[in-house]
Amino acid sequence: MKRYITLLIIATSYYGYSQTVVKQDAVIKQMVNEVSDKNIEAIVRKLVSFKTRHTLSDTISKTEGVGAARNWIKSEYEKYAAASGGRLTVQFDAFVQPAGGRFDKPTVLKNVLATLKGTDPADTRVYVISGHYDSRVNDVMNANSVEPGAVDDASGTAVSMELARVMSKHSFPATIVFMAVAGEEQGLNGSTHVANRAKNEHWNVDAMLNNDIVGNTHGMENNLKDNTHVRVFSEGVPSTDIAVKGDSLATKRINANIATLIGNGGENDSPSRQLARYVKETAERYVEHLDVKLIYRRDRFLRGGDHVPFLQNGYPAVRFTEMNEDFTRQHQDIRKENGVDYGDLPDFADYQYIQKVGRMNLSVLANLALAPGQPQNVVVLTTALTNKTSLKWDAPKGKKPAGYYILMRETTSPFWEKKFYVTDTLATIEYSKDNYFFAVQAVDADGHESLSVFPKAAR
Repeated sequence: MKRYITLLIIATSYYGYSQTVVKQDAVIKQMVNEVSDKNIEAIVRKLVSFKTRHTLSDTISKTEGVGAARNWIKSEYEKYAAASGGRLTVQFDAFVQPAGGRFDKPTVLKNVLATLKGTDPADTRVYVISGHYDSRVNDVMNANSVEPGAVDDASGTAVSMELARVMSKHSFPATIVFMAVAGEEQGLNGSTHVANRAKNEHWNVDAMLNNDIVGNTHGMENNLKDNTHVRVFSEGVPSTDIAVKGDSLATKRINANIATLIGNGGENDSPSRQLARYVKETAERYVEHLDVKLIYRRDRFLRGGDHVPFLQNGYPAVRFTEMNEDFTRQHQDIRKENGVDYGDLPDFADYQYIQKVGRMNLSVLANLALAPGQPQNVVVLTTALTNKTSLKWDAPKGKKPAGYYILMRETTSPFWEKKFYVTDTLATIEYSKDNYFFAVQAVDADGHESLSVFPKAAR
């Protein structure tokens, strides 16, 4: 169910806070509407036309194989860059993947990165959106078959490319990186390289959105047709804080973080869970007939995707995937058996659904990149026993917010249920910290909200 927000204050309290919700931004709504299903379909069909985009396929041909595909993706990003007035820059992020695992020889892989540099020199935040452009069939080492990969994952690549086209016409204080990554099917190789690069180069990645398998709306096994739901996967306990044994300083830090998480009841309030909740609220504000389903696990059961290396490097990241995957399409040789068509062909993709997913991504990226940064050092004060809750925090770095939202929900609720607007960095709410969860986010005068921060305890 959509929860529309207005800037109207609907309840003012003696204690100096008011319950509020936020309106749509007209410029963001215009960008959302510009995301084109026709453009997305054209991108998907063009990627399929290279016959195979297998990581180990031909890199010399201009018309077939992974080399031709990545060159075309880069050329399309460069067209958007040429029309951007210098805001968008494009590069290959190339590296050598050594032999081993799913590589029979050292192989040059190339991610394609289009960077929309932020306009505020003091704003170091980076937002990343990604799809993987490689494809495969049944045998993951078969580099020579026709491997269309229309939904897995030309659909996610098309989302990243179409958003670069639309958003590069605009300016944002923070930086947005639109990626098409290589080697996902061979072991998340391309995204691992970018995530490690981000860590080594000290990128301030505030959020990473991974679009992988976002183009199918028909579940073959259950015969369900669903073009109104999309899944967002988010991890609970951060990948960087998995409890381990030992006496090293790193081990002690990790275990201390786990103890704090448990003590605060924050097992369901990791930064990635906050990002997932933000996605749901924001996307449902801007995209009609789309219900974002929060899935509380890192990825599908015992599976993984390109957001995982970012999680492992300590960055908030989520994965978007269609509601019902069709396994007659995924990783299949093209064939017909017992009257059933197999293979990830473009005629089976739902381009208006991919358009919705693209619009969801845009609404989230635009709001985050325009918003102030996250509040710093957010704590619940515990100096006195009381049935109220006092929260304190520091202003974010960079852009000064107009105010803050204190978010509140029942401990059993999957998403935030109430928002209280305050202008100070200290507030007392007449609800018990025993019975509710709280968080704080910054907001500017136009209603753009930062990600929310779950508080620690402090005296």
